[in-house]
Amino acid sequence: MNQRQTRKIRVLGKVLFVLYLFFLLYFLIFSDWYGRTEGSGQYRYNLVLFQEIKRFIKYREELGSFAVFTNLFGNILIFVPYGFFISMASKSRGFFMTFFYSFGLSMCVEIFQILTKVGSFDVDDLLLNTMGGILGYILFSICNWIRRKHYGYGKKRG
Repeated sequence: MNQRQTRKIRVLGKVLFVLYLFFLLYFLIFSDWYGRTEGSGQYRYNLVLFQEIKRFIKYREELGSFAVFTNLFGNILIFVPYGFFISMASKSRGFFMTFFYSFGLSMCVEIFQILTKVGSFDVDDLLLNTMGGILGYILFSICNWIRRKHYGYGKKRG
């Protein structure tokens, strides 16, 4: 892959990352899909790890499979692109940096939700979002390994 192709891919990656961040902010804060456009007038929060996860699993029949899926897996899946893109964009990439960035962004979203009374502060969401970021990093690492193997990076050329 030549310099020009690499530059185009990096620019495309940055554009996709910015678009993803706009989508993420809209979805997590402003989307009316989960009633986030109106504040509840009261603080709602969960500070007990696994409490909401257990509740969603225990009452899965009453809540419905869509609600369970979106709460448990949606919180993971929505942060997978973040972990991928932040790993691609950062010069100091790595597992712990991705963990830190994913946890930090998730914490900012949760704090914003409790301050604005839109949504709720939930430590389970912090866990699930951070797991999604880590999965994105793992996906990036696999893609990067394949790219390096395919294009022969790291091999002596002779």
